[in-house]
Amino acid sequence: MTDRILVTGGAGFIGSHLAERLVSGGSRVTCLDNFDSYYPKAIKNRNIASALASRDAELVEADIRRIGRLREVFAEVRPAAVVHLAARPGVRQSLTNPRVYYEINLNGTLNVLLAAREAKVPRVVFASTSSVYGTVEGPAKEDETPCRPLSPYGASKVGAEALCSSFAQSSAMSILALRFFTVIGPRQRPDMAIPQFTRKIRNGEPIRVFGDGSSMRDYTFVSDIVDAVEAAVFVEHHGFTALNVGGGNPIALSTVIRHIEEEVGRPAIQHFEPPHPVDPHLTFADITKARQVLGYEPKVSVGEAISRYVEWLKCQPAG
Repeated sequence: MTDRILVTGGAGFIGSHLAERLVSGGSRVTCLDNFDSYYPKAIKNRNIASALASRDAELVEADIRRIGRLREVFAEVRPAAVVHLAARPGVRQSLTNPRVYYEINLNGTLNVLLAAREAKVPRVVFASTSSVYGTVEGPAKEDETPCRPLSPYGASKVGAEALCSSFAQSSAMSILALRFFTVIGPRQRPDMAIPQFTRKIRNGEPIRVFGDGSSMRDYTFVSDIVDAVEAAVFVEHHGFTALNVGGGNPIALSTVIRHIEEEVGRPAIQHFEPPHPVDPHLTFADITKARQVLGYEPKVSVGEAISRYVEWLKCQPAG
């Protein structure tokens, strides 16, 4: 396929990995990013440098909250597909400033869908999240487990999924919403748990552990996520479908910390705090549907994922 693919949030953690994969597969890619101050622009510039080394990739600076600018980009790029990754992340942070999460994650998604419909884009892949589910007792199933998010972030993604469903039903657009479960790997956002834990354990600093370490997360390595997104861009599909994309194997936080200790070569100084109200005790993806629709199969274990992350981090500039 040589048609151009537009990736919003293309200079971010997942977006930059996806751009590299698509270019290596022969696609032309336009990465759209607004370089939000949520974390430093220099990090995103390093993220995207490898993809931009190819003449088949380009970077456009734009904000999905600006519908006029989006329309200009869509008219110029004329994408055959859109992968919409741009969002304001952060479950806990969404409690303190929920309005910005709705401005970006809900209204921004509406703008992307409007621009895509006007440009007659046939396929949109939307990055959703396991946070749409909230509290679960076992594997979350797309068509059975209710969406009862614990945070404004999760609620903003539920609303964005509803918009995607409505656009797919009222137009010829095919939309796949991929519910990502705790993505980890090189270029991971510095505010997330594994980057924070790794840096602090390596430096002999204490880490904050919410709860007793027994909470469990369905961690997913970034290359497995990219496998699913790439498949979603090209698979034959009509209408709207939501799919879980996870590892399918929840791991306790205490086990994750132990893996980091082994990789770093020193013990963690752990300060235990009460569980955070927006952190579910368990996230667990039933990935049956993603296997059926996308041929998705996670390949990288949590231990291997942490090992690859630590090796990558060792090669990064100080600070």
